[in-house]
Amino acid sequence: MSATDLPAPARPQVREHPAGNASGTLPLLLALLGLLAGPAGVVLGSMAAANGDGGVGAAVIVTACLLMLAAVLTLCGLNSVAPGEARVVQLFGRYRGTIRTEGLRWVNPFTSRAKISTRVRNHETAVLKVNDAYGNPIELAAVVVWQVEDTAQAVFEVDDFLEFVSTQTEAAVRHIAIEYPYDAHEEAGLSLRGNAEEITEKLAAELHDRVAAAGVRIIESRFTHLAYAPEIASAMLQRQQASAVVAARQQIVEGAVGMVEQALARISEQGVVELDEERKAAMVSNLMVVLCGDRAPQPIINAGTLYQ
Repeated sequence: MSATDLPAPARPQVREHPAGNASGTLPLLLALLGLLAGPAGVVLGSMAAANGDGGVGAAVIVTACLLMLAAVLTLCGLNSVAPGEARVVQLFGRYRGTIRTEGLRWVNPFTSRAKISTRVRNHETAVLKVNDAYGNPIELAAVVVWQVEDTAQAVFEVDDFLEFVSTQTEAAVRHIAIEYPYDAHEEAGLSLRGNAEEITEKLAAELHDRVAAAGVRIIESRFTHLAYAPEIASAMLQRQQASAVVAARQQIVEGAVGMVEQALARISEQGVVELDEERKAAMVSNLMVVLCGDRAPQPIINAGTLYQ
């Protein structure tokens, strides 16, 4: 099953939109004035009541208390939003929007505001042990760079978006690992070791589909660890060494054949010596032994003829 075969995520019930908010500077000043004027009003009302004007004193005291209550409610609506942060606003359980504007902001004081980070984050999986497409046990780990893109989905669509990203990342890494072999036996096939760029692109695409429900954007994904499991590492190392030796031998033979062809052609063109087919065969054999041998050749001077 490829990344395109994954079940489509559920349609999100809520999308992020800006919350109604205003600059908090003026509400802060008004609240401070109210907190200062309230106690002064209580004192003036008490003095008026003491002087025999009870009605006016009571009215002043009530007004001062209401002024202080309004100042406290105004202060409750203030929010300090730092760069890379947002506030998800709810009013009696209903989503009212998100504040992304930096600085001191003021909203309805009866709302609740959940702080959520919109900074870029890293998540590195533990070293996972899985079987690749050929059934060989391998170990791999990956790091994923991600960012919250839709704060409403991150808060309301999943229970815990941090745990959700962690679980889905591990699931995607395991799925990619079983889809492809560590080393491909065919030259045209993709492998985890030989086609890292293509595989990580497929991993990023699958991760994007998996975490889209949480309003998360995948920026980059990379494998940080990739190796055969210890129980087969030595056997696979011998296989890799044998493959390398075979590839090297093939290149040596191709080069030696070209050098022999060039030597015979030059001898024929310059008329150095006339060689019959049997002497050509002997020369080719000697040159191939010298060029393809693992050890330095030992020169032997033939004092007779080719046939003695």
